[in-house]
Amino acid sequence: MIRADFFVLPDGGINGFQIEGHANYAEAGMDIICSAVSSAAFMALNTVTDVLRVTPFTLRAEEGFILLRVENRDISVCKDIFEGLKIHLQNLEEQYKDYICVRYMEV
Repeated sequence: MIRADFFVLPDGGINGFQIEGHANYAEAGMDIICSAVSSAAFMALNTVTDVLRVTPFTLRAEEGFILLRVENRDISVCKDIFEGLKIHLQNLEEQYKDYICVRYMEV
């Protein structure tokens, strides 16, 4: 199962996300859920770092794992990107609840 955690501040702002695991919906290379999640996560990451030019507080990406956190001062700049990713992953969770779980961690 893929676990997608969004880091939420007490005021409701999101300062990052962590996504890990594999859906195991289909064999490697054919898994549409893993592909959809991975593509969305890297689009969010690339938009934050390369388009918005925000320097991450924490960034780690490897097979089956991605972690991105930004400084609290950058939350307003990244808000729409994080909200869009959250909505996308929530929609996938509604369709494929046995393969992806979206959670929220207060930080």
